[in-house]
Amino acid sequence: MSRPSLSPSAALPGDPPGGRRALAVWGIGVSVYFVAVIFRTSLGVAGLDAADRFHVSASALSTFSILQLLVYAGMQIPVGLLVDRLGTKKVLTLGVVLFTAGQIGFALAPSYGMALASRALLGCGDAMTFISVLRLGTRWFPARRGPLIAQFAGLAGMAGNLVSTLVLARLLHGVGWTAAFAGSAVAGLVVLVLTLLFLKDHPDGHEPEPFPHQGAAYVRRQIAASWREPGTRLGLWVHFTTQFPAMVFLLLWGLPFLVEAQGLSRATAGDLLTLVVLSNMVVGLVYGQIVARHHAARLPLALGTVLATAAVWATTLIFPGEHAPMWLLIVLCTVLGACGPASMLGFDFARPANPPERQGTASGITNMGGFVASMTTLLAVGVLLDLTNDNYRIAFSAVFVLQALGLTQIFRLRARAARRERERLVASRVETVHVPA
Repeated sequence: MSRPSLSPSAALPGDPPGGRRALAVWGIGVSVYFVAVIFRTSLGVAGLDAADRFHVSASALSTFSILQLLVYAGMQIPVGLLVDRLGTKKVLTLGVVLFTAGQIGFALAPSYGMALASRALLGCGDAMTFISVLRLGTRWFPARRGPLIAQFAGLAGMAGNLVSTLVLARLLHGVGWTAAFAGSAVAGLVVLVLTLLFLKDHPDGHEPEPFPHQGAAYVRRQIAASWREPGTRLGLWVHFTTQFPAMVFLLLWGLPFLVEAQGLSRATAGDLLTLVVLSNMVVGLVYGQIVARHHAARLPLALGTVLATAAVWATTLIFPGEHAPMWLLIVLCTVLGACGPASMLGFDFARPANPPERQGTASGITNMGGFVASMTTLLAVGVLLDLTNDNYRIAFSAVFVLQALGLTQIFRLRARAARRERERLVASRVETVHVPA
């Protein structure tokens, strides 16, 4: 008698069917996330322009992204709870309204303070998108498609980053600050209409089980139950350790580093930022396929990405001479492209550790990791640049401190998470065997 497979990606009873309609509905959710990332990363190509427009220093400039990420990270658990309670459509609709208003406000802001408030509003709306898209995927596709769905969602986000790098950057220098940012806000209105008209939380016949919500007590139970799972905490630390090097580079400090520290033109620096995005998209497809077929590859892929990122950053920063050679910068940007797909692996640890009614909360906890790390590093780099008269070698050394912290936590949790995941999987198989036909 053959032994049944214990892969978490195997088909489970009651799985949604997937299919074309699932792709269409999920595609609307992904389009919302796509636009949110365009707005989120728009400052990455406008950092130097923003410093001139608002007459601010490096640390004040980093405050734009820090505040945006602070709001984003702080909203993750509340958003996860909202998605579990209200469903995807309501949360995504609110998110679109907020991030579109934030983008318009940033376009029209007459002062640094107003611009900060607009980025905070944008971060609040942006925070509602990714968790909602993940939840939409679990409601419309079979569980075995989970790793691929997460990677494709991340791929859509990087496509938004690519649009920001290629299109918005050219608009900014072609039509000016106000027209570029206000014009891009039209995309938010388009996805708002699509969401209101066509998005649906789940396919017919796959309505979630009614779950009692009892105010603050429910919130505490959801958070506590999710946090108790080692897989949720491991997912958070994987996300923390893998995502932030590329996020910091793309969101704010990559362009100044390449132009001011490496002496490149803006056009060449923009091409290298584009390389990060393109590498991310290719690696995301590869990682998704590998994890879908070999679930045990999650941790080796995550750790390999962290070590490769640390090695190439160290080589770039200690390279003798005033500037690193172009071939090394190309390698750096190519390797940074793996950070986003590796961060998606964090959700592949949290997902099997939690039942359906806690997926939003667990995803919110996991998603906090990388954004807390990014926010911390953005601040550290900005402060160190001001303290060292723009010494990027010292400033970017902050990356290694957070990587070391994250690796310590991953190694501490990995065995407990693996054991708990096996126990849950065996229990679910036993329950399936005893369900009467």
